[in-house]
Amino acid sequence: MRTTRLGRDGPVVSRMGLGLMGMSGLYGTADDAESVATIRAAIEAGITLLDTGDFYGMGHNELLLREALRGIPRDSVFIQVKFGAQRDPGGAFVGFDASPKAVKNSLAYSLTRLGTDYVDLYQPARLDPEIPVEVTVGAIDELVQAGYVRYTGLSEMGAETIRRAHAAQPVTALQIEYSLMSRGIEAEILPTVRELGIGVTAYGVLSRGLLSRDTAGVSGPGDIRGRMPRFAGENLARNMELLGALERIAAARGATTAQLAFAWVLSRGDDIVPLIGTKRRERLAGTLGALDLSLSPEDLAEIEAAVPASVVAGERYDPPQMAALDSER
Repeated sequence: MRTTRLGRDGPVVSRMGLGLMGMSGLYGTADDAESVATIRAAIEAGITLLDTGDFYGMGHNELLLREALRGIPRDSVFIQVKFGAQRDPGGAFVGFDASPKAVKNSLAYSLTRLGTDYVDLYQPARLDPEIPVEVTVGAIDELVQAGYVRYTGLSEMGAETIRRAHAAQPVTALQIEYSLMSRGIEAEILPTVRELGIGVTAYGVLSRGLLSRDTAGVSGPGDIRGRMPRFAGENLARNMELLGALERIAAARGATTAQLAFAWVLSRGDDIVPLIGTKRRERLAGTLGALDLSLSPEDLAEIEAAVPASVVAGERYDPPQMAALDSER
């Protein structure tokens, strides 16, 4: 496993990370034993960056990670936690809170569930429209000074907000969706974080399964993709039509489309760490093959021409969720 530095002044982490969200029901059912085995297989493969959120399964994801890390030295992994999303007992998302009290209360519960006395990076999952971002990162800084957090992060925030946050408290990394089908960060956000020396952890690299034709179960219970426009009816059919050319390029190189999609994101710069979002060991092993792909400028141009982001059908999220994304304003 190659390594890279997360942000100009941040820690050294694995070149690819593991995203745990799908292990806690948001992409349909998952098997806890297989999820734990997948986390351990990732660590054995050299992955150190592990991404979770306190609202993934209402704490289930953090407890799962705690189980997977039993017997593994704490300082051998980099745990980043998202917080702020509020859910009711039925699992519905009912709001967002990144106030100072919520920042500290949420971390207290995360530390207990994870069985650790610190998290490596702590980041609000969205911008709280009621709380200035400077106030939120200021509260995280208090936790940094107290030793409960090592680094401050952000998620899905726009260029102006990133600048304001970084001016108040050094930000190490931004987590945001980035893939062949979602390239919105390239216009303003990516140049801004590079100017400021902020790293990127990229999720949704396979556009939630579209780029690997993994759309089974989308309409089933517990799968959030059933509410996403790109997976709806005619949009899904149009998006699937884009994959033929990408599959031919992958086949010519002895690779899968998933490996090609990850190799493309890896090619965008060493400051971008793509997250493998899987709950199964075989998918993890296959995706790691992206590290062995070397793409020339001609290859990259061919890949981008095969899946032009401008013709992808549907937004990333439904209208209410899109309106909550500072990164899309």
